[in-house]
Amino acid sequence: MQLSIHHSTKFPSIKTTIFTTMSALAREHNAVNLSQGFPDFEADPALFNEVKKAMKAGHNQYAPMAGLPLLRERIAAKTETFYSASYNPETEVTVTAGATQAIFTAVLSVVRPKDEVIILEPAYDCYAPAVELAGGICKHVPLTAPDYSVPWDVVRKFITKNTKMLIINTPHNPTGSILNAADMQKLEKLLLGTDIVVLSDEVYEHILFDGYEHQSVARFPGLAGRSFVVSSFGKSYHTTGWKIGYVLAPEALTAEFRKVHQYNVFAVNTPMQYAFSEMLARYDDLKGLSAFYQAKRDLFLQAVKGSRFTAKASSGTYFQNICYKKISEENDLEFAMRLTREHKIASIPLSVFYTDKRDEKMLRFCFAKNDDTLKKAADILCRI
Repeated sequence: MQLSIHHSTKFPSIKTTIFTTMSALAREHNAVNLSQGFPDFEADPALFNEVKKAMKAGHNQYAPMAGLPLLRERIAAKTETFYSASYNPETEVTVTAGATQAIFTAVLSVVRPKDEVIILEPAYDCYAPAVELAGGICKHVPLTAPDYSVPWDVVRKFITKNTKMLIINTPHNPTGSILNAADMQKLEKLLLGTDIVVLSDEVYEHILFDGYEHQSVARFPGLAGRSFVVSSFGKSYHTTGWKIGYVLAPEALTAEFRKVHQYNVFAVNTPMQYAFSEMLARYDDLKGLSAFYQAKRDLFLQAVKGSRFTAKASSGTYFQNICYKKISEENDLEFAMRLTREHKIASIPLSVFYTDKRDEKMLRFCFAKNDDTLKKAADILCRI
C-alpha cells in the first residue's frame, strides 16, 4: 500500500541494523553465522522446567510493573554477593524487557531536548538512536586502539554545562575490552561535583577472561549514586530471545525510570520471571560462565592461528575481533559481505560501530557457538 500522506522520516540517518543485514545475508548464502550475538546451543534444561512449572501453576497474567518481588529481591541479593553493593529491591531494582529496552527507557527518563550525552566509540548501535529519540545531542569520543582503552583526558574536554549523561559499556561490545578499577576511579573523580548521570551497560558482567573480575559501577559509591546499571538474563543464561533484563539505580533515578517504563512496557513476561527467580537461588551457573566462554574463545583463537588473520585475545563478552590487514585492502563492510557470499562465513565489520565509519580492517566474530561450529568457521578462515 502506498502512503497517501506527506511524511518525513524522524530518523533520516537510521537504516536497517547491520545485525539484521548480515544475518539475512548469512541465511541467503547458507553461511556459518558468527555475526549476530546469540548462542546456537540450548540453555540449562532446569531453566525450561522452571518456566513450565510457573505456567502450570497459573503464573500467566501481568506481573507487577517493576517486576516480580521475589526476582527483584534475588537480583539485589546477587548484586550484594558479587559487588558488595546494596540496592533496595522495592525502590531500586526494575525488571525490563531486555537490556535494549532498559537502555532506551533510562535515556528517555532523564535526557531532555538539547541535553548532551557522551558516547564512547565504537559503541553498541542502540545508544545514539535512544539519545536522538529523546531530543538529545550525541558527543562521540573514540576509544584508543589497539587496546580500546578510555582516553579520560579527552572525555574531560567533552564535558560541558549541557552534559546530562555518559554511557559506558563493560565488558565492551564490540571490542571485548574491559574497564578496570583504575578506570572506574578516574570516572568517579571526573564526575565529582557534577550532576551527570552514568548509564552503565553491563550485560556481559559474568563473562570475563584470564582472571579478570568485573568492575561494576555498583562497586563505587561515587558512581553507584548517579548510575543506571543495565544487565541481561539473556546473556547470562543463553536465552537472548526471551528478552529479560533489569536495571539497578538509586531511588530517585528509579522513580524517573519507572515513569517511562510503565507506559512503554508496563509488565515483563511473568513465567520467565518466576523461572529466573529460582535460578538466582544459586549462583553456580553464573560463576562458571567465564570459564565456559574462555574455553570457546581459546578454541577459536587456537584454530585460526594458522590463518592470515591476526587477533588480540578478547578480555570479555563472547566476541572476538580479528584483523584482516594482511589479506585485503577492501573496506571492512565490503570484505565482511564478500566473506559471507563467497566463503560462507558471516561476521560484523567494526566500522558500523563508529559515527565516522573509520575502517580499522577489523571484523567481529561471535564465539557463543557449539565447538563444531567454531571449528568449521576457523577452517574457513584458515583457507582464505
